[in-house]
Amino acid sequence: MFYETAANKHGLKHDPFKALAVPRPIGWVSTISKDGVCNIAPYSFFNAVGEKPHYVFFSSAGPKDSQLNVEETGEFVCSLATWDLRYNMNMTSASVPRGVDEFPIGDLTATPSRLVKPPRVKESPAAFECKYWKTIDLPPAEPGGPSTYSLVFGRVVGVYIDDAYIKEGIVDTGAMRPIARLGYMDYAVVNPDTMFTIKRPSAEEAMAKLKTRAAE
Repeated sequence: MFYETAANKHGLKHDPFKALAVPRPIGWVSTISKDGVCNIAPYSFFNAVGEKPHYVFFSSAGPKDSQLNVEETGEFVCSLATWDLRYNMNMTSASVPRGVDEFPIGDLTATPSRLVKPPRVKESPAAFECKYWKTIDLPPAEPGGPSTYSLVFGRVVGVYIDDAYIKEGIVDTGAMRPIARLGYMDYAVVNPDTMFTIKRPSAEEAMAKLKTRAAE
């Protein structure tokens, strides 16, 4: 099948876009309002977008609490969502009124960060402490209409890693069992049994392959 996204006439029960752009890291974003109230929420569109310096972003459908808090205070934290915390993370996705602290809703412990005011999730094995850079509003679906999504960028100024997951000088990602967002209500989990390593080819190897194919 093929369909044009402008009309979005795919004929399926639900838009398949998010079921195909997978897996996506979960941005479990914690913030503090200007009044000092904590907030935490998971974001389906999130990723790292650079290193040296390190940057991450999350995409908000409308100016939700996380975006508003970040823009008002200039800081946020992204804690790693894991298999052990999957239900806790899901509870923090509830649409509760502004000013409600979701940490208790998710049975989570808000523990102090080192360089920013928003707390990280104590139960999570890793977290990024971030300073707000800027917000970019995406173009609207229809010309002249309102923007429905905004990208919120932050520079990672500190990284927390539970020492239990550092082995032989590297992070044991599989042992953390991070989860990822798929489409619909589906998720995936990373674990040692599903991880694999592939060595990146050198330029010489790639060119040799090209010559071999040309000679066939």
